[in-house]
Amino acid sequence: MGRRKTISDERVLDALLAALRIEGPDRLSFAMASKAAGLAPATLVQRFGAREAMVEAVLLHAWDLLDRATAEADTQEPATPGGAIALLMHLTPAETAANDLTDGLLLLREDFRNPVLRARGLTWGRALAQALGRRLAAGLEDAERLGWQMARLWQGSLIWWGFTRDGDVHTHIEGVLSDWCRSAGVA
Repeated sequence: MGRRKTISDERVLDALLAALRIEGPDRLSFAMASKAAGLAPATLVQRFGAREAMVEAVLLHAWDLLDRATAEADTQEPATPGGAIALLMHLTPAETAANDLTDGLLLLREDFRNPVLRARGLTWGRALAQALGRRLAAGLEDAERLGWQMARLWQGSLIWWGFTRDGDVHTHIEGVLSDWCRSAGVA
C-alpha cells in the first residue's frame, strides 16, 4: 500500500514553479526541488520519475494557471474591443512584468524545445485568440484573424517594452493595443 501524500501535487508544483522562475529550468535538480517543496529528493523522484519529467510537470502546471487566469478574465470582460484590451491587461501583471520577461524567456525556451509543452502553448494561444476575436469581430473568420493579430501584438509590445521600459507597462501596452484597434477599424 502506498503512502499518503502529506503535501498535495498542486502545492508541490506551486513551490517548484517559484523555484523554477528563480533558478531556471536547467538548474532545477531534485536537491533544489527538495528544498523548495519541503519533501525529500527520493519522494520527488517517486512522484516524477526523472528530472525532465519534473520540469515538464511544473511547466504544464504553469500553463494550467495561465489557462485559469485567461478563462477568468474572459468571463469578466465585455465583448468589446475595450474588453479585449482589458482581458490582456489581466494577463499582464504590472508588478512582475519586467521579471516575467527576463526569467520567463527561460521558461519559454523549454516550452519551445519540448513538443508536449509547445502543443500546450498552442492550445492556450488558440483559446486566447478566440477570446479576443469574440470581442473584435462578429464574423468567425475575421474574429480568428483579428484575435491572433492582437495576441501577437500584445506579446511583441511586451518584448519591446522590456527593451525600452518607456513608462508604466500597462499604460504602454494599452496605448499600443488601442492604437492597433483604431488602425484595424475595430475601435
